[in-house]
Amino acid sequence: MSGGVEIPVRVVAIEQATPTVKRFSLAARDGSPLPVFSAGAHVVVAMDADDRRIKNPYSLIDRSADGSTYRIGVLRTPQSRGGSVFMHDRVAVGSELTITMPVNLFPLNRTGRKHLLVAGGIGVTPIYAMAEELARQSVPYEIHYAMRDAAHGAFADELVARHGDKVRLYRDDAREVIAVDRILPNQPLGTHLYVCGPEGMINAILAGGRAAGWPEENLHAERFLAPPGGSPFALTLAKAGITTEVRGDQSLLEAIEATGVDAPFLCRGGACGQCETKVVSADGELVHNDHFLSDEEKASGAKIMTCVSRLQGRELVLDL
Repeated sequence: MSGGVEIPVRVVAIEQATPTVKRFSLAARDGSPLPVFSAGAHVVVAMDADDRRIKNPYSLIDRSADGSTYRIGVLRTPQSRGGSVFMHDRVAVGSELTITMPVNLFPLNRTGRKHLLVAGGIGVTPIYAMAEELARQSVPYEIHYAMRDAAHGAFADELVARHGDKVRLYRDDAREVIAVDRILPNQPLGTHLYVCGPEGMINAILAGGRAAGWPEENLHAERFLAPPGGSPFALTLAKAGITTEVRGDQSLLEAIEATGVDAPFLCRGGACGQCETKVVSADGELVHNDHFLSDEEKASGAKIMTCVSRLQGRELVLDL
C-alpha cells in the first residue's frame, strides 16, 4: 500500500506569515468535512509540476471549527527540490491539490502529567497544534519557541495571544538560546518533551534531556527530511521487471512511483519506516539518510528507505 486514501482539496486562503513562510487553508473540493486529526499529525501534499509529481509532508496546524478546512505552513527553502518553491510561487487561492489522510507519527502521550513543547523555525507547526490540544484538555504545558528574529517568528504573536505566560520566545538576533540546563532538570515526574525543528537543535535538546536523566520513552522528536539530490543511477525493480533511471533531482521513491509501481510510504521524510525495501544488489554505495534504520541495518546493505536514501554508484536492484 502507498500513502492510502487521497483527498482532493482546493486552496481557499493563503497568508504570508513571514517573508519565507506561507500558511495555506485547504478545503475538500466536494465540500465535505475534512477528517478529524490529533495534534502532531501530518498530510502529504501532492503537486503536479511540469515534469513530475512532487509529494511533500506538512504538519497540520489546525482544523477549522466547522471541519471545512485544514491549515498547513510551508517554508520556502533555499535548496528546495521543487515542492516549497511550487507552493510559494505557483499555488494560489483556487488551486487544486491532493492530500493524504492525516497520519500521526508524533502524538502527545496521553498519560503525561506535564508537556514541554520545544520548536525551532517551521518546526512550530506541530507544536502549535499540540499546545491547542493541551489547552483544551487543561493539561499542564509550556512552550519554548526559537526563531531567527521577530520577522521570522511565524506563530509567535498567535502563540503568545493564545497561551500567554506559558510561551517563551528566543531570538537568534538577540543571542537568546533555549537554556536546556535550566529548563529540563527538576521537571515533575511523568513530564514528556516534544521537539521539532532544525536537526542541530533537536539533537541538543534530546542530549540535554538525557543528561538530565529523562527516560528515553519521555523524549519525542519529529524530523522530516527532504531527500537530498545526487548523481543519477540506474534502478531495477526485480519483481516488476522494470528498469529506469533515478535523476539527480529525484528521490528513489519518486522514481519508483514514476514507473507506475505503487510503493509504500507514510511520512516521505525518513522517519516512519513504511517505505523500507529489501535491496537485491547495489553496484555502488548505499547513502542512508533516514532516522529509522539502525547503524547495523545500514551497514548490512540489506535494506533501504526509498523516501530519502539513494545510491552513489551505477545500479541499484530492489525487491519490488
